Amino acid sequence: MRNLKVILSYDGAEFSGWQVQPDTVTVQGTLASAIGRITGEKVLPQGSGRTDAGVHALAQVVTFATEASVPVGNFLKALNDILPASVRVLEVAEAPPGFHARHSARAKTYRYRIYRDAICPPFLARYVWHYPYPLAEEEMARAAPLVAGEHDFTSFAAVDPERGRGEAPVMNVRNIFSSAWERLEEELVYTVRGSGFLHHMVRNLVGTFILVGKGTLQVDDLSRILEARDRSAAGATAPASGLYLVGVEY
Repeated sequence: MRNLKVILSYDGAEFSGWQVQPDTVTVQGTLASAIGRITGEKVLPQGSGRTDAGVHALAQVVTFATEASVPVGNFLKALNDILPASVRVLEVAEAPPGFHARHSARAKTYRYRIYRDAICPPFLARYVWHYPYPLAEEEMARAAPLVAGEHDFTSFAAVDPERGRGEAPVMNVRNIFSSAWERLEEELVYTVRGSGFLHHMVRNLVGTFILVGKGTLQVDDLSRILEARDRSAAGATAPASGLYLVGVEY
């Protein structure tokens, strides 16, 4: 049995997220089908994380076990021949038996792109959040480092609909190594690197930083929102279209 590591890039607008689901097209399901056509095996490839519908990946890491003897170079070519153009395999490599795309990960980097000009080019629209309205970008840049460090990010996690009222908040501690906004021509770009991320966490951070840019929140409010451990204290969830999984570190 071989343990193969795959680095994958995909256009999230083409899929209903990463995780396989019945009667819908997902990245995991599409990749599993392609692997099955090559090996004749039924496999469920494991990704470093579950990107949502519309979220893109520059370098998603995937692992799966196979008994097939296909050389890694041939595997790469065969997968790219079978997969749709919206998914590209960048690398296939042998991995140690204990290596797992998600469990072995030590850090991830995400990027969020906001297009600031009045008119967004149609060929860019599904890869950015078009936000042409006034923003105090320098205030957003000042707020970004306040979420760095080890914190409970419950205020920035997707609400669990199965949790009952009155239950104690869940500890959602993550360590953010860096958090920064920068202006790159027509785009305002947020880059965050951390030990791991909660469901919707990056998009909820972006939605909150937008409120800082609008003046609805002040920079110092970020610390208060973190301490609240209450999703309603933070901003709305930013659209999926602007979010990218940039890379995973092991």
